[in-house]
Amino acid sequence: MPTAIVTGQPVPGSSLENDLRALGFEVSTAADSADTQALLAAVPADRRVAVVDARFVGHPHALRLGLTDPRFPLAAIPGAVTAQPAGRQALTSALAREAAAGGGTDLAVDGLVTALDADVHRPELGSLVAAVPTDPQSRNEARQAVAAVDDEAVRLKSAVKSRDGFFTTFFISPYSRYIARWCARRGLTPNQVTTASLLTALIAAGCAATGTRAGFVAAGVLLIASFVLDCTDGQLARYSLQYSTLGAWLDATFDRAKEYAYYAGLALGAARGGGHDDVWALALGAMILQTCRHVVDFSFNEANHDATANTSPTAALSDKLDSVGWTVWVRRMIVLPIGERWALIAVLTAVTTPRITFYVLLVGCALAATYTTAGRVLRSLTRKARRTDRAARALADLADNGPLAGFVSRALPAPLGHPLLVALAGVAVLTVSLFSGVTWAPVAGAVVYALASGQALARPLKGALDWLVPPLFRAAEYGTVLVLASKSGVNGTLPAAFGLVAAVAYHHYDTVYRIRGDAGAPPAWLVRAVGGQEGRTLLVTVVAAALTAQQFEVALTVLAVVVAGLVLVESIRFWASAGAPAVHDEGEPA
Repeated sequence: MPTAIVTGQPVPGSSLENDLRALGFEVSTAADSADTQALLAAVPADRRVAVVDARFVGHPHALRLGLTDPRFPLAAIPGAVTAQPAGRQALTSALAREAAAGGGTDLAVDGLVTALDADVHRPELGSLVAAVPTDPQSRNEARQAVAAVDDEAVRLKSAVKSRDGFFTTFFISPYSRYIARWCARRGLTPNQVTTASLLTALIAAGCAATGTRAGFVAAGVLLIASFVLDCTDGQLARYSLQYSTLGAWLDATFDRAKEYAYYAGLALGAARGGGHDDVWALALGAMILQTCRHVVDFSFNEANHDATANTSPTAALSDKLDSVGWTVWVRRMIVLPIGERWALIAVLTAVTTPRITFYVLLVGCALAATYTTAGRVLRSLTRKARRTDRAARALADLADNGPLAGFVSRALPAPLGHPLLVALAGVAVLTVSLFSGVTWAPVAGAVVYALASGQALARPLKGALDWLVPPLFRAAEYGTVLVLASKSGVNGTLPAAFGLVAAVAYHHYDTVYRIRGDAGAPPAWLVRAVGGQEGRTLLVTVVAAALTAQQFEVALTVLAVVVAGLVLVESIRFWASAGAPAVHDEGEPA
């Protein structure tokens, strides 16, 4: 149990100690700095500890924001400071300095915060009150200010993302926040709600797989229900400040698992329905397009989030448009975020066919990808930014080059051309070879592509458009699997290809979220074991050329199982035991 040390003379009528106990703290009182030091030293090193001024007046939610958020080693609001084990030494040292300077007199908590020789998180309180009155009049005024603001209303409002999509903002969040509060009051955790959302989506996929109109209608309804729960888990995390490393991983990966499982359910339903329609190629294409969109987002953000001189006329224009309210919503809807996308899929599933659903989804996502990518290219070309070594390392990790490309980059001299141009040349050769009609041409194309992959990363990816290299590699690898599976002519090959791309995409998403958590890329042994993107691309072209169509289907299935097994075991091991920051992932705008 965390400990709160209330320091200073007790204030008659104060609810501070009760508020702290309601937040889960064991409360101790200290008369002065010396008592505070002694109590702090007695708190076990693995516990959170808070030091709170006895004169504090404020909302319980202000205390919650300042003292219970697990994401920060040190955090403070006026009159209160908290330290997790990682920040304990800094708090202890600051307290010792303050005690020495004050000679054992009453401790000023705000002065203690100023004396901390470390970064201190200070949450935005908005209309919430947190003050340390020094006389009866100011105390009375502070209490009146507390009474004038509805603490629970502020807490509910802050549970909703400040930036969200149109559909979520106006059709989901007005009631999902109350579901989040209901869950909090019954002790449910965000991870439990996330799991419920996944199970609901899997049931929706099962309904879609029946191939009946009733099944399609039920699937659409359940998909929306799954999305409501998907919004609720994040709102519950923000409402109760229940952030965890495991929760970040679950929230990030389950969204993709839900959507792609639903695609598979639609494809199965189309095949089982009255028309026996084969839409596996469309399902795989939709998954590839959506994954590549996400990689564009990730790569651009990683390339620019810590860049210096990060200014752009295009970004300035976007900021100006943000001042015109309706343009904000239009631009958020154009990019077809998860809320709008899932609503579109649900409605189309219920009233049309899987083929029409995928056609509309592919067109919509293609337009959204064109819009967002074009805007980011313009920003990059007009932005005078100096990229950091960390950004270049992140882009190299996102590229997912394996041992073959690594050998090429070490053995051959660095090319004179730009990394993006080298990568484009390799992808172009691979693309032409895939559609040449010559059996072994894709193998030759994949060899050239592997060489280009190594050469593209021979230098740090610090160019204006080098963030395009990882999504370009994703499109090349996934597209190779799609084209060769489509050409096989065997019914089970495309489902096997869907499984393989899903497994590899999971590996790439896992890489993204490790980087986001400042935990680095997956271990080198895993990248070597699954071959790297260029190794897998070459392997798929070889087995497609060397084996019969039926054998190719088996090979893809085996490869999918091997890749999925390796990346899932390592991913689960890492996220269940990692010391990565406890950040609830916000993902794409809902």
